[in-house]
Amino acid sequence: MNRISSIRKDWKLIETLIDENRSILDIGCGDGMLMEQLEKNLNATTHGIELDRDLASKAIAKGFNVIHGDAELDLSQYSNNSFDYVILSQTLQAMMKPKEILSELLRIGSKAIVSFPNFGHWKIRFQLLVSGRMPVTESLPYTWYDTPNIHFFTIKDFLKLCSDMNIIVEKSIGLTSRGKQFDISESFAGVNFFTHEAIFLLSYKNFEPIKIKSTKEIFNKNSVIVS
Repeated sequence: MNRISSIRKDWKLIETLIDENRSILDIGCGDGMLMEQLEKNLNATTHGIELDRDLASKAIAKGFNVIHGDAELDLSQYSNNSFDYVILSQTLQAMMKPKEILSELLRIGSKAIVSFPNFGHWKIRFQLLVSGRMPVTESLPYTWYDTPNIHFFTIKDFLKLCSDMNIIVEKSIGLTSRGKQFDISESFAGVNFFTHEAIFLLSYKNFEPIKIKSTKEIFNKNSVIVS
């Protein structure tokens, strides 16, 4: 599965996680190709933010609502629950502070879709074991000294972070290096070993307020409730 077909597969799976007629923010939107796909197939209302000025300019020239900006700095400009979905595709490992970024995604959007290459895949483990050097694979195609990826993590690492942050994994999709798709949550124990790339649909759990019913309609002003 070469890099281009991998990204295309990633985008197609992202589309399956999104309902029609929704508002979407695509972080690291490039020249707007995923936005175009979602507008065409899901009638979505899309916005994008892109660090590369040339790519942002190309997206704007195509008529997309895109701003040139740095997600690490500029997401704070978006208000709470601005979008139904926020997408971060194949980029989390390149963020300086991935934990803070995840928090921002779920502040801005009701749901977040995050995809990333799995550093626990067997090919990466094998290359590191045999060569003793940082692996170069289809999903991580850069040498260690010129890679934009600064945080290498596995599916287990990501799930642990979600648990620590009280993030709910609504759906998780894994891809093998040959492009076979499977549900991570329903797979066998060795899923971290065989998953080449992963896609997660995330949200925060909404807690219902606890209502205390009283047999008395009126408390006098000196009454207290002791828990």
